[in-house]
Amino acid sequence: MCPQRLITRSLQLALLFVLGLIGSLAFAQAPAQEQALTRTVRDAQLKWGPCPQFLPKGCAIAVLHGDPAKDNVDVFFKVPAKSTIPLHWHTSPERMVLVAGELRVTYDGQKTAVLRPGTYAYGPAKRPHKGFCASAVPCVLFIAFESPLDAVAIESTAKE
Repeated sequence: MCPQRLITRSLQLALLFVLGLIGSLAFAQAPAQEQALTRTVRDAQLKWGPCPQFLPKGCAIAVLHGDPAKDNVDVFFKVPAKSTIPLHWHTSPERMVLVAGELRVTYDGQKTAVLRPGTYAYGPAKRPHKGFCASAVPCVLFIAFESPLDAVAIESTAKE
């Protein structure tokens, strides 16, 4: 092998070694990976907290993943049997799956949807909606929010 090729080959091997070393150091300094998790509605580790004042008495929210004050939070939302969820909206779109009960949800301008366990529903951001837990057991809904968690009540203009 000629000396020029030998030098080129040595430089290539040295470069590969340096790149491998840099990659190893970067991997060694990477932050710890986030842990996977699973939760059920009856999980003793869930911390159920209160809902906004306008929602029915006995309503509760448990944060499953994320921070309610930041983007991308997942929650369980529980309302008592035979209770009404007043008209409201959220800044974020909602991706939902009913876990327990039977929930009737009505978005402005749309027909009422009947959710049963396992039903997926999508709610657009800022679209007013209301609900009714029609079952004899509490309704529990899994909800994924893209934006921080909020619920804005809409005052009823109907005369009672």
